[in-house]
Amino acid sequence: MNHKYQIQGMTCKGCLRNIQTALEKVENVKDVKIDFEASMASIEMENHVKVEHLEDAVQAKKEKYHIHPFKGEGIITRTFPVNGMTCQGCKTHVESVLSKVEHVVEVSVDLKKAEATIDMTSEIPIEEFQAVLEKDGGTYSIYKAGKRPVADEVEKPKSEGKGTGVFYCPMHCEGDKTYDKMGDCPVCGMDLVEEVNLSAPSKEQWTCPMHPEVVKDEEGSCPICGMDLVLMKPDLSAEEKNYKKLLKKFLIAGGFTLPIFIIAMSEMIHNNPLYDVLEQKHWNWIQFVLSLPVVFYATWMFFERAYKSIKTWNLNMFTLIGIGAGVAWVFSVIGMLFPNAFPEQFKTESGAVHVYFEAATVILTLVLLGQLLEARAHSKTNSAVKELLKLAPNKAIKVVDGEEMEVSIEKIELGNTLKVKPGDKIPVDGVITEGNTSIDESMITGEPLPVSKSKGNKVSSGTINGNQSFLMKAEKVGSETLLSQIIHMVNDASRSRAPIQNLADKVSAYFVPVVVIISIITFAVWAIWGPEPAYVYALVNAIAVLIIACPCALGLATPMSVMVGVGKGAQNGVLIKSAEALEKMNKVSTLIVDKTGTITEGKPTVEKIGSFGNMFEENEVLNYIVSLNNNSEHPLAEATVKYGKEYQAKILKSNNFSAITGKGVEAEIDSKKVALGNPKMMEYVNAKIDSKMKEEAQKYQQRGKTVSYLSIDENIVGYVVIGDKIKETSAKAIKELQNKGIDVIMLTGDNHDTAQAVASELDLAGFKASMLPEDKLKEVEKLQNEGKVVAMAGDGINDAPALAKSEVGIAMGTGTDVAIESAMITLVKGDLQGIVKAKNLGDAVMKNIKQNLFFALVYNTLGVPIAAGILFPFFGILLSPMIAALAMSFSSVSVIVNALRLRASKID
Repeated sequence: MNHKYQIQGMTCKGCLRNIQTALEKVENVKDVKIDFEASMASIEMENHVKVEHLEDAVQAKKEKYHIHPFKGEGIITRTFPVNGMTCQGCKTHVESVLSKVEHVVEVSVDLKKAEATIDMTSEIPIEEFQAVLEKDGGTYSIYKAGKRPVADEVEKPKSEGKGTGVFYCPMHCEGDKTYDKMGDCPVCGMDLVEEVNLSAPSKEQWTCPMHPEVVKDEEGSCPICGMDLVLMKPDLSAEEKNYKKLLKKFLIAGGFTLPIFIIAMSEMIHNNPLYDVLEQKHWNWIQFVLSLPVVFYATWMFFERAYKSIKTWNLNMFTLIGIGAGVAWVFSVIGMLFPNAFPEQFKTESGAVHVYFEAATVILTLVLLGQLLEARAHSKTNSAVKELLKLAPNKAIKVVDGEEMEVSIEKIELGNTLKVKPGDKIPVDGVITEGNTSIDESMITGEPLPVSKSKGNKVSSGTINGNQSFLMKAEKVGSETLLSQIIHMVNDASRSRAPIQNLADKVSAYFVPVVVIISIITFAVWAIWGPEPAYVYALVNAIAVLIIACPCALGLATPMSVMVGVGKGAQNGVLIKSAEALEKMNKVSTLIVDKTGTITEGKPTVEKIGSFGNMFEENEVLNYIVSLNNNSEHPLAEATVKYGKEYQAKILKSNNFSAITGKGVEAEIDSKKVALGNPKMMEYVNAKIDSKMKEEAQKYQQRGKTVSYLSIDENIVGYVVIGDKIKETSAKAIKELQNKGIDVIMLTGDNHDTAQAVASELDLAGFKASMLPEDKLKEVEKLQNEGKVVAMAGDGINDAPALAKSEVGIAMGTGTDVAIESAMITLVKGDLQGIVKAKNLGDAVMKNIKQNLFFALVYNTLGVPIAAGILFPFFGILLSPMIAALAMSFSSVSVIVNALRLRASKID
C-alpha cells in the first residue's frame, strides 16, 4: 500500500535526508520517496502505519519537522507550537480564534503537545496568526515550527529591584507562562509571584551620597565631588514590595473598618448610647464615609479583578467576593439614599433602612488579610531556591601571571585560573589543578560528610572549601554551572503541573457558576419560606454563600505542594524535571537499574591483561587494547588507557575507528582489522570464541568482573579483565526499595556470569545480561504491557531510549548529558540511595497534595450549605458573611501552611 503525506520544515537537502532516514526506520515502512520541491512524501508500507508513528520518527530528528496526511490538491497542512494553553477551554478557544483567519479550512489543537495543526487553502504567514491571538488578549502565543522560545532565549526586561523581573501565577493557570511585571493573574486573579534565580543581581555596588547617579562596581571616590563612595543598600524585590503594599492597605482598611464595626455592633446594646448623640440615619452616613477608603482604595483591586474575570469569563474567587461585598455595599448606599423604596422588613424602628457597610468592609478587610498572609506564606514555599541562591558567591580570586586579584563573579571566563582559600565558596564549576582539600558538598548532594578532592577532581559552584587552599581551572561559568542548572530546573519543575491537578481543574471550571446559582437559590428559598424579615435573611445568607466559597484553596492544593517538594528534593540532591515525575514515582512498582555506574561505582580498573596462544605477548595485547581505546570515551576504555600509561604501553596509529553500541570497538592498526569487546562484538567481526577461552573468562566473570576479548584479523588473541566495585550504598538502597514493594531488576550489557554474580550479591528480583539499548527498551515495554509502572535508572547513552520510554527515567548526575536529558529525575550524587529519596519524596508530596485537595473539597462541600442556612431549621444557626469571609481567607492560607510542612519531612 502506498500513501501520500505533506512534509513541513524541510528547508534543504540535508533535511530531506534526515526525514527520509527517519521514515525508512519506522516498522512496516518499505520505501520512502520525497519530492523536495512539492514538500511531499510517498511512503510504501507492508502494513498500515499510523501517522502518529511517522510524526514521532521525524520529530525525533528535529522539532521543526512534521508530517501530515495529504488531504487533496489545494490544501496545505501546517503545525505550529502554541504557548499559554492549560485546559480544554483554552484548546477550544484557540481553535475558534485561529479558524477565523482567512483561508483557514480547519484547526485542530493538541493540548498535550501544545500544538495547533492548521489546514489552509494557501500559505499564511505566522505573523497573521500571531496578530489574531494578540488581538484576542495576548493570553496565547503561536510560533514557527521548532521555534518555541525557552526561558533562556526570551529576552526579559531587567528588574528594577533585586528580583529577576520574571513572574508567574502560583496556581499555574496558564501552565508555565511567565510575565514581565508584577500584577495579578488574568485567569484566577491571584497576585503573581516573582521567580528567584541567579539572574538576580547579587554583586555589591557603591554610590556617592551627594550624587546618587554615580554607581561603581568597586570602592573609590566620586569623580564629581571626590567624596568616598558608600555601599549601596539593595532595593527590595517585587515580592517584598508587594507584601509591604498589602500591609499598608490592610492597616488603612483595618483602621477605617474598626469604627464601622463598632458602630454597627452597638445596635446590639440595649438603649444604644450612640443614638443619644446622633440618630441612626446619621450614623449610617458616617459608616458610608468611613467605608469609602476601604472600598475605593485599600480593596478596590478586588473589584477590578472581579470585573476583569466577568469580562473575560475567567470566573474566580474575586468574582464571588466582588459580587458579594459589592451587593452589600451598593444595597446599603441605595437604602440610605432611598429608604422609601424598600419594604418595611428592611427598616429599623427609626425608619432607616438597615445597612450592611460593616459586612462589606469587614469582608473586604478579612480577604485583604488573607492575601497578606498568603503573600508571606508564598515567600516561604520557594525558600529552597532562596537557600540555594545564598550559596552563589559574588566574588572570586583570579590568578594572572602569578598575581592574585579579586574580581566579580561576572568577570570570570572559561579557562581562568582561580584560587580558593580555606572556608571560601567555590565560585564556578571547574577542575583542581593544584593542591588537595576537603569540600562540603552537602548543600548540593544532601550528604553531610566533606569529600576529599585532589588534582584532577571536579568541583562545583557554591560548595564550601575546607581548610586548605587550592588552584582551579574554570570550566563552566554563569548559567552553565551546576548550581545555576539546579535552580533553573527547580523553577521549571515548580511551575509544571501534576496530572492529579486535572481533578481540581475540572471542579474549578464549574465552581463559580454553581456557587452563584446556589446563592440565587438561597435568596429565593429564604425569601419565600424564611421567617420574617424574610428578605433580610435571604440577602444575608445569599451573600454568605458567595463569600465562603473558595476556589483558590482547590487551585493551590497541588502547585504549593509541588513547589515545596521540588525544593526539598533539590536540597537533597534529587532534581525533579516536572511535577509529573513526583506523581509517577509514587506509583512505581518496578525499578530497572543499569550495572556500570549505577549499581557499581563506574570507576573501572584493569585487573589483568591476558593472551591466548603464542602469537602475541601480553605487552603486545596491551598495546593493541590501549591503541583502540584511546579513541573511545567509554569508562571501560578510559580505565584501559590509564592502565596502559602506567605500564608505558605503546600507542599505535589507528584508522577507521568505530564504536558499536552495546558490543565494543573496532579499527585498523598496522593494516590489521582489530576489534575489542564482548562476545557479540566477536560475533560481529566473525571471530570465534572456543571453549578454552570461555572457561578462562568465566573464572573472572563468576566473581563479578567484566572480560573483553581482543581479536586481530578475525582471530581472538587476548583479553582484558576489568573490575568495578559495587557502591557501598547500593545494597542498602535496594533493600529499602524492596521493603517498599518495588521489584528491582538489573539490565546490563555485560555477560551473564558477571551479571549473575552482582545480582546474587544484592539479592535482586531478576537480571538480564548482554542487553543492547534496543533490548532494554523492549524489556521496559514488556513490563509496561504487564501492567507494571516502571522506573529506569541509568547513566549512559545506551540507557537513553529506555529512560525516555519508562514512566520515570532516573539519570545519575555522574552520567552522560544524553541520559540526563532523557530522564525525568536526576540524582546529583549518582547513587541508588538517591532513588530511595526520590521515592520517599514522591510519596510525601502526593500524600500532602491529597490532604490539601481533601481539605479544599470538604471545606467547600460543607461551607456552602452551612452558609446557605441548612443548619437553621435544626439548630437555629446562621453563618454571618463576616465569619464566612474569615473562613474563606484562612482556607487558602491553611493549604499553603500544610504544603510548607513538607520542608520538615525526612526523605533519606
